[in-house]
Amino acid sequence: MHLRRISLMAGAAWLAGGSCMLRAQDATLPAVQVNASRLGVPPLDVPAALSVVKVAPEDVGNPGVNLSETLVGVPGILARDRQNYAQDEQISIRGFGSRSTFGVRGIRLYMDGIPATLPDGQGQVSHFDLDAADRVEVLRGPFSVLYGNAAGGVVQLWSAPGTATPQTTLGVYGGSNDSFRYLADTRGMVGAMDYNVAASQFLSGGYRQHSRVNRQTAHARLGFDLGQGQSLTLVLNHLDQPVAQDPMGLTRAQLQADPQQASPAALQFDTRKSTRQDQLGLVYERPSGDDGQWRAMVYYGQRDITQYQSIPVATQANPLQPGGVVQPDTHYGGTDVRWTHHGQLLDGDYEVVAGVGGDYQRQHRLGYENFAGGNLGVTGALRRDEDDNVNSVDAYAQWYWHFAPSWALMLGARHDDVRFSAHDYYITPSNPDDSGNVNYAATTPVLALQFRPGEDLRVYASYGERFETPSYNELGYRSDGLPGLAFNLRPARSREYELGAKWQATRALAFDAAWFRADTRDELAIDTSVNGRTTYRNVPDARRQGIELSMNGEITPSWQLSVAYTHLQAQFRSSFLTCVGTPCAAPTVPVSGGSRMPGVPEDYGSLLLRHGGVEGWSQGLTITGAGATTANDIGTARAAGYVVADLDATYAMSWAAHVGLQLSARVDNVANHRYVGSVIVNDGNGRYYEPSPGRTWMLGARLTFK
Repeated sequence: MHLRRISLMAGAAWLAGGSCMLRAQDATLPAVQVNASRLGVPPLDVPAALSVVKVAPEDVGNPGVNLSETLVGVPGILARDRQNYAQDEQISIRGFGSRSTFGVRGIRLYMDGIPATLPDGQGQVSHFDLDAADRVEVLRGPFSVLYGNAAGGVVQLWSAPGTATPQTTLGVYGGSNDSFRYLADTRGMVGAMDYNVAASQFLSGGYRQHSRVNRQTAHARLGFDLGQGQSLTLVLNHLDQPVAQDPMGLTRAQLQADPQQASPAALQFDTRKSTRQDQLGLVYERPSGDDGQWRAMVYYGQRDITQYQSIPVATQANPLQPGGVVQPDTHYGGTDVRWTHHGQLLDGDYEVVAGVGGDYQRQHRLGYENFAGGNLGVTGALRRDEDDNVNSVDAYAQWYWHFAPSWALMLGARHDDVRFSAHDYYITPSNPDDSGNVNYAATTPVLALQFRPGEDLRVYASYGERFETPSYNELGYRSDGLPGLAFNLRPARSREYELGAKWQATRALAFDAAWFRADTRDELAIDTSVNGRTTYRNVPDARRQGIELSMNGEITPSWQLSVAYTHLQAQFRSSFLTCVGTPCAAPTVPVSGGSRMPGVPEDYGSLLLRHGGVEGWSQGLTITGAGATTANDIGTARAAGYVVADLDATYAMSWAAHVGLQLSARVDNVANHRYVGSVIVNDGNGRYYEPSPGRTWMLGARLTFK
């Protein structure tokens, strides 16, 4: 291990061990409800790495646009704002999900208990509403396997319930790059119903050329007390993003010449994306005798996308090419029924959870040429017409038993059956029928043992097995060029281990540490890239291992500190051949065993220091940093590491007891550091780099009526 790395790890451990942190994990407050574990025990007693973040974007002057704003001080997770709203945020947990070029892959996403990940494993957070949010829960490690396919980690956003005293907040933000955000949120109670309704609009000209965005969201959570312990929660959300220009990534030469430029191909084809999504979810809960509970959830949604890509006209001359305009219309939904029971066995308390569920997606995918005559970036002739459907059925159970005063045991298992089917309607003499189907099934166990040396100290060890099916993006094409799905691809399977410790030193001070390892066989990697089609292959062995450190609490009643650090070694342990550049009909470039996996740095962390209270002035300092990140399998493309500091100040005042005003100012990247915030893994054209802005500012005002 290099001396620099040892020093970095030691420094982070000293900082975590000698400080205390406010917001990253609310284990300091036992009253906080936590749902990620599906258990009724406090976060301290959950034998897993679990972080709970209270969401309050107004505290630090954040505009409330990106989920990454809330995750400062959470270890293990890496959330990157790409400055490209056509591609969503990049989110990975302990390296899982790092290869995703758009959306979120490899981890499970939920909003108010409603899945935001489709059954094929592809998810998005663009509809997550931070104005209505109460908290974010981040679950890492073996415990995540109980959430099924592609659960390399779990991120859940929970809306706040309505307040006993009705209140309405109006807000406006404005800042660099012609960025504006308008918001309204109202919450309260009417009889047996509590409500929380929010709406917002975000407009930005973008830091880079050709990166304008217009995003409109609305979210409603309605809770109904039905009496006799019964409740019904209705969750509605709406996303309309009619304009999101895509500046695309830059090559190394383009990055050095002008990081604010868009790729010339983006301007040539006017690359852009429009998205509209509507979703409805219902959650019903009722008692089951004196010691149990039933929970039933059902949801339905529709997501329409039109995306213009930069596929060259000459490439589309191949009759097998699906065109440069992608237009998927996706209907999705599902249900989950869960039973929970509390009891005693041999004088020890236990809790058992058992559930069954099913999810589906019905996607009608159209593809068109992105040219008509001499005009580029327009909808041309039809080149693809197919239905891509997924059905998944699952059953799970977990048992938590506090079998001795100092010991607790957790056992769990889940079985998933996922079926993909494609029905091709675009069949010509030179474009044969690509219809087909494939089925994946797996049973994934988890085991955890916890020791309690003292009232406020927990030590645990856990083991779990997970699996991740290919998504439709990986199954779409065969590497041999024949019609049909890529039936040769196998799901990735991992064995995960974790050793962890949690210390609740005082009510205001908590420390967490974890060592983890995940050994994966059949990791997916790029095989070929030709005619705008990318195919994939399985890599025999890969490993992700590392440590996490975090601490949260109050230094004094007016000073709070959050700090988290992650060291991650993600490596291919088997050698294989890959493609570099496009077209590439056959992989010829060797990747040696021991090579770093692209997309994640070896070291990353964050810190938040705040001073002040609810009224008057408050100030904050945020520091985020990451080491160098490789962008391709062979390790020849790399983005340098960075450390970035942000400053914020807020002033809150109230008139009588009914009206409050909060003014905020925020400066990001105070030192005006030039850096690459995210990379596009294995981009076939070498456009790996997505630069982040220099110094930017944001002013905000919130008016609250009670």
